[in-house]
Amino acid sequence: MATTAGNDGGTAQRQRQQVELEIGGMTCASCAARIEKKLNRMDGVSATVNYATEKAKVAFDDAAGVAVADLIATVEATGYTAAQPAPPAPPPPSPGAEASPAGSGDRAEDPELVTLRQRLTTAVVLAVPVVVLSMVPGLQFTDWQWLALTLASPVVVYAAWPFHRAAWINARHGAATMDTLVSVGTLAAFGWSLWALFFGTAGMAGMKHPFSFAVSRGDGGGQIYLEAAAGVTAFILAGRYFEARAKRRAGAALRALMELGAKDVAVLREDGHGVREVRVPVAELAVGDRFVVRPGEKIATDGVVREGGSAVDASMLTGESVPVEVGPGSTVTGATVNAGGRIVVEAVKIGADTQLARMARLVADAQNGKAAAQRLADRISAVFVPVVIALALGTLGVWLALGEGPTAAFTAAVAVLIIACPCALGLATPTALMVGTGRGAQLGILIKGPEVLESTRAVDTVVLDKTGTVTTGAMALTGVHAVDGVSEHEVLRLAGALENASEHPVARAIAAGAADAVGGLPPVAADFANLPGLGVRGTVDGHLVLAGRVRLLEDAGMALPPSLARARAEAEERGATAVAVGWDGAARAVLTVADRVKPTSAEAVRRLRALGLRPVLLTGDNAAVAASVAAQVGIAAGDVHAEVLPEDKVAVVRRLQEEGRTVAMVGDGVNDAAALAQADLGLAMGTGTDAAIEAGDLTLVRGDLTVAADAIRLSRRTLGTIKANLFWAFAYNTAAIPLAAAGLLNPMIAGAAMAFSSVFVVGNSLRLRGFRPLPR
Repeated sequence: MATTAGNDGGTAQRQRQQVELEIGGMTCASCAARIEKKLNRMDGVSATVNYATEKAKVAFDDAAGVAVADLIATVEATGYTAAQPAPPAPPPPSPGAEASPAGSGDRAEDPELVTLRQRLTTAVVLAVPVVVLSMVPGLQFTDWQWLALTLASPVVVYAAWPFHRAAWINARHGAATMDTLVSVGTLAAFGWSLWALFFGTAGMAGMKHPFSFAVSRGDGGGQIYLEAAAGVTAFILAGRYFEARAKRRAGAALRALMELGAKDVAVLREDGHGVREVRVPVAELAVGDRFVVRPGEKIATDGVVREGGSAVDASMLTGESVPVEVGPGSTVTGATVNAGGRIVVEAVKIGADTQLARMARLVADAQNGKAAAQRLADRISAVFVPVVIALALGTLGVWLALGEGPTAAFTAAVAVLIIACPCALGLATPTALMVGTGRGAQLGILIKGPEVLESTRAVDTVVLDKTGTVTTGAMALTGVHAVDGVSEHEVLRLAGALENASEHPVARAIAAGAADAVGGLPPVAADFANLPGLGVRGTVDGHLVLAGRVRLLEDAGMALPPSLARARAEAEERGATAVAVGWDGAARAVLTVADRVKPTSAEAVRRLRALGLRPVLLTGDNAAVAASVAAQVGIAAGDVHAEVLPEDKVAVVRRLQEEGRTVAMVGDGVNDAAALAQADLGLAMGTGTDAAIEAGDLTLVRGDLTVAADAIRLSRRTLGTIKANLFWAFAYNTAAIPLAAAGLLNPMIAGAAMAFSSVFVVGNSLRLRGFRPLPR
């Protein structure tokens, strides 16, 4: 849907519109550049086309007579398809069900990807016997060439159709890409084979495919090149398929964000019998509606608490590790989790106005703002392809001018096309990527695509989210400070039994830590009472025990002695939560609860520094917590950014980029998704949310930060292999083309050399299987 981009009066409001178009039919980055160029030539139009996301972001002046239909027509006239994205359908109500992870549903597979896989399967099944028969004279039975023609025809006509179509579109617009060379090479080889079979001597019974290093004058009518036409098609389709499969995941981050929210909500409705709860889909919620949120449920939308009190776990949105106490008048955010008691919330913002929806827009803007990755093979072929075609035509002309005859001349020209056919160029990226990503998967590293690897080369700054990345993301008992004469065992036994009756996350952490330390807890406290905002009270083994804020004990006449007051102050300086415990009329201990630093985080930071990266800590937690964590893992105080909102995380990453730094971001929460998308390289912890995982470029499955260093090492090694593959593939072409043009290689040898270059590229890629992570 087009949106207004101006608000200065009626005329200005009509002038600038923005629209997002889904583009289909692009096969390489040059396609995106061509569409962008055509759109920008329209009056009053400013367009950016992203090949990776297959979308065009267009701003236009309707005062100049431009409409969305005109934009679509321009794209279609360029040879591609365009349409406005369909609005997302609201999820079906499912009481009590949680949002399914992005990508794990039953969404239908992309029809274009299905068709590409069908073409690849056809090409592989039919091309293998053609190549074997053509390359092994001992297997060439009587009339084998006609079987080869029967098998190769569907490969060249049906399987290679995407190349022929793209080549035709490129030709209509005066451009040439790898698709052009693949199409021309395969059609030339196939066409010559048809001529030789039907009008030459190649169709005779008993015909053999001999090996000859040079072009024999006048013998072209006995040569067929079906194996080159079929083999090239199969190889290039394989690379195209694996690249396309990775690219189709571009929009998954937005789906994951939107699926994070609640599906339905218990709204309070009045009828003739009073107020009752009615469960309705979230889409039916209106501003002003009041709804009930029970412990463990997600808050449906942004609102204000009107009744009840609780602790809300907002870590997935804010990065705050400690649950936030809420009561009447407190604001709450949609998609956060009610970790305590029953509350009634009044809806304040719904739909596109909520914080979750705003974060989804941030992710979309960050993704669309990235320039379409120029794949290395396309950069080379942009110059290489037209030169090869010109050389083939030149070879044909020179041989004819020298009087060598049309057969020998055309044979030499076909040899040039076949020897230059970019099979190795097409395999250079996908084979190294497949081996590198396969090895990465074994090590808990998921790499999304070749464009990710280019970012690792220049990364010099790594931004680390704190909660769930550097730390465990879960509250844990970290310290026990007791007064003289009271043992830690006694404190944990009584406090643990009392807190075990509470559902508060801090209480659960104390109960779990106490149970581990003392080997079991007494029965649940008698006369248990939860005092919202203060703590808990109950009787354990005949002792009246209180645990919570200092105010709770002071109100009961239990002032903290100096030793406990110091312990409490020190804990709060470190950003930990201090829980005062007292019984029988006196304060006895202070327990500290905090989000623990992962055991491997300090070593991970050291390894990242060894790779030449500057670590930066970024968190929504308070400054004291951030400083304490940074000191434990070895991050300089000047590189710590605390109390940062999700929108500000994007701003911090962007500011570092504006300083000339190439930024990697490591995170795990929904609050990190937009920053992961904005960063030059996004590394998502696999133990985090689906939104973060889908927004990242690399996923660390094990959730161990040390794997981040291994991920960057593997990515750089894979990129180095791709570049080496491209260099040798191009060098092979550069060296072999003059030999083919001089008649020193007939097309059969050219086809064999082309196959060897592919084997070399695959063999070089297989070396990545030996990659090893750094020892711990």
